[in-house]
Amino acid sequence: MTDLSASSGPLVVAIDGPAGSGKSSVSKQVARLLGFGFLDTGAAYRALAWLALERGVDTSDSTAVLDVMGDFDYSISLDADEFWVRVGATDVTRAIREPRVSEAVSGVARVPAVRQSVNALFRALVAASDRPGVVVEGRDITTVVAPDAPVRILLTAAPDVRAARRSAELTGQDAAAVATALHQRDAADSTVVDFLTAAPGVEVVDSTDLDFDQTVDAVIGVIRTKVPAQTGAHDGS
Repeated sequence: MTDLSASSGPLVVAIDGPAGSGKSSVSKQVARLLGFGFLDTGAAYRALAWLALERGVDTSDSTAVLDVMGDFDYSISLDADEFWVRVGATDVTRAIREPRVSEAVSGVARVPAVRQSVNALFRALVAASDRPGVVVEGRDITTVVAPDAPVRILLTAAPDVRAARRSAELTGQDAAAVATALHQRDAADSTVVDFLTAAPGVEVVDSTDLDFDQTVDAVIGVIRTKVPAQTGAHDGS
């Protein structure tokens, strides 16, 4: 299986980290500033979980999940400014962020055959991009999907900070419930991937004491250190 790397196609910036660390929002902004594509890998698992729920499937049943995977017609935009997710002809961009999907996604993501199939999809999406680079963010991007990427970053923050940020994003939901759900998601996903420990060669960006713009700057700083020639011309600042 071919890994995403700098050997051909767009430059890959792999960003890993736990829920609430700001992976998606920071990665989107980094992609905008550098003129890169943006790939939210977690959206694929959420979309599959959404499809399973729509069909009344128990997402804790691996066999049933794999049956759904066989009919998974998935597409996603790599444009940070015109982001959308579709299952077949249905736009599920908003639906996959519903609490019921968040609660079900770990059951889907823990199935090894699902992860293998979806990882192959990620590689194909990046290879087909016409951008000079693609920021790929998700839970095991730096270690499984793109272990040979020229830029690999673990974006993290203290648990209480991550819970507060996630609560602020999900308006209308109880803060305590959001924190509990985040901790449960961390616990469930940690049985599949280690997303809190940086693998060798992975740069850590801890945003606990950083605001959004400072975090974006820190990530771009890492990218420019790793591949200065390929990023310097794209910043609109």
